[in-house]
Amino acid sequence: MGAGMRRKLAAGNWKMNGLLADLAQLDQLAKAPLPPHIDTLICPPATLIHPAIAQTRASALAIGAQDCHAQSAGAFTGDISALQLRDLGASAVILGHSERREGHGESDQLVAAKAHAAQAAGLCAIICLGETLAQRQAGDTLQVIGAQCAGSVPATLDPALLVLAYEPVWAIGSGLIPTLPQIAEVHSALRAALAARFGAEAAHTVRLLYGGSVKPDNAAEVFGVADVDGALVGGASLNAQDFSAIVQALAAA
Repeated sequence: MGAGMRRKLAAGNWKMNGLLADLAQLDQLAKAPLPPHIDTLICPPATLIHPAIAQTRASALAIGAQDCHAQSAGAFTGDISALQLRDLGASAVILGHSERREGHGESDQLVAAKAHAAQAAGLCAIICLGETLAQRQAGDTLQVIGAQCAGSVPATLDPALLVLAYEPVWAIGSGLIPTLPQIAEVHSALRAALAARFGAEAAHTVRLLYGGSVKPDNAAEVFGVADVDGALVGGASLNAQDFSAIVQALAAA
């Protein structure tokens, strides 16, 4: 999942959804002709990672995870390490999603530690950033995103194994979506922050995804925004037909 010349990325986050029977959706995705010039990734729940990898091994569809522990091993009952995910064949892991930050009290510092662990295991770290509706209405979006980026994306990370996903908390699963200029403003600010952190050349390789109610009917216009290199898709990724439509929109952008 290295970025190279910033290949576009369509990533699906199944969250806590999916049973073994739902792997049929992956069959449909894998059998559809995936565009060769973009990367396609599904991050199912941990229970499905191993069978999903076995099922899609002959396809271009990559499989990732939704979280990992900051340590590579130890007495952490119920947790899964990045090394264990890599051992299964996962290629990426989502970190710092707002549902983890809010529901599990994850700090920027913890997200940064997990990102280091992910990269040390050879996984691409997909780090999520986003503001709440109150923060957006208060005009604090860029300050909030900037602080999260500063704390969650240390300069010691490898830009080649890094993806940032802008996910406004108020847009996730709500059907609401920021205006295209609002998305452009945040993505431009993130690119500038990455340039200050890693240098312009390295920053250019980091893919910036938009997430938050991305659907087939709005994907094309979102992908037309400058510095949007793909999407982190929630609910629509559970349905092969919907996710395929988003993948095709990205391929055409």
